Amino acid sequence: MSVAALSFIVDPANAIFVSPATYWEIAIKLSSGKYIFAVSFAEFVQRAIHDNGFTILPIEPYHCEPLVSLPPHHKDPFDRLLIAQAMAENIPIITVDPVFDNYPVTRLW
Repeated sequence: MSVAALSFIVDPANAIFVSPATYWEIAIKLSSGKYIFAVSFAEFVQRAIHDNGFTILPIEPYHCEPLVSLPPHHKDPFDRLLIAQAMAENIPIITVDPVFDNYPVTRLW
C-alpha cells in the first residue's frame, strides 16, 4: 500500500468505508484457492474491518444507479460496484488499479 493511501486510512479525520463487494470478492477468491489466509474468513473480517474501526457501507439501490450508464472501461463486476458506490456517495476510493482513473471518482494510491 502506498504511503498516501495509508496516511489517508490512519488519519482519524477520515471515515473509512468498506463495501460488501470487497469482502464478498475476497470470500470468492478464498473458496477458489486464489487466496490463502492463515486465519478464518470471519477472523479476517473481524481484524481487517471491525478492529480497525472501519464502517461497512451497505449496498443501496441508489448505489446501483450509476451502473446503468457506467462506461465499460472495467469489466470486473465487483470493481464496477465499488466505482458506482464511490460515485453515489462522492467519496474517494483506495485502489492501485489505474483503470479507476477512467471514471469520475477520486482514486487514492
